[in-house]
Amino acid sequence: MNILHITSSVRGNDSESTRVTNHIVNKLLASNPGATVVRRDFGANPHPLLDGAAVGALFTPAEQRNAEQAARVALDDALIAEAQAADVIVIGAPMYNFSMPVQLKGWFDAIARAGVTFRYTETGPEGLLKNKKVYVATSRGGVYPTDADPQVPQLRMLLNFLGMTDHTFIYSSGMAMGPDAAAKGQQEANAAIDAALA
Repeated sequence: MNILHITSSVRGNDSESTRVTNHIVNKLLASNPGATVVRRDFGANPHPLLDGAAVGALFTPAEQRNAEQAARVALDDALIAEAQAADVIVIGAPMYNFSMPVQLKGWFDAIARAGVTFRYTETGPEGLLKNKKVYVATSRGGVYPTDADPQVPQLRMLLNFLGMTDHTFIYSSGMAMGPDAAAKGQQEANAAIDAALA
């Protein structure tokens, strides 16, 4: 089993989403002792954001790219290769201002490449990152009902678009609502992990 472990919080060791992803990965390793883990901490080491220079490099034929363009595309290529090789992807997605961190959006921007991780067909787009199990650990300061969650629909849409349709979301809610609410949210997240990985 190849596990890709992605974290995106800027809070370092204080991150609840990172704590939850660590718990998930540790349980996966306990039941799959021969598994390998590739770790990407985009909170500590952000991937370059998609900008005009990056778009220009991506749309320049490979044989015509200059050294700077080739190096920029190679950064995205490395992330794509990791996603392609992974059997399981564990993503830490804290809620920042009702959405995912820009650091995590940067990963999606890097790996979403037409003809490589998705393609357009006569019946619509087809994701090419198939047959992967994805666990998303999302922490949030408040508590949001499922039908009014501002963050998860976008994450689901991006994962589905890329072909990663088998995903489980683990929620740590109420982290900013006082110690009792935070403890309750952590307990619920731990119980959800135990149920999902039983």
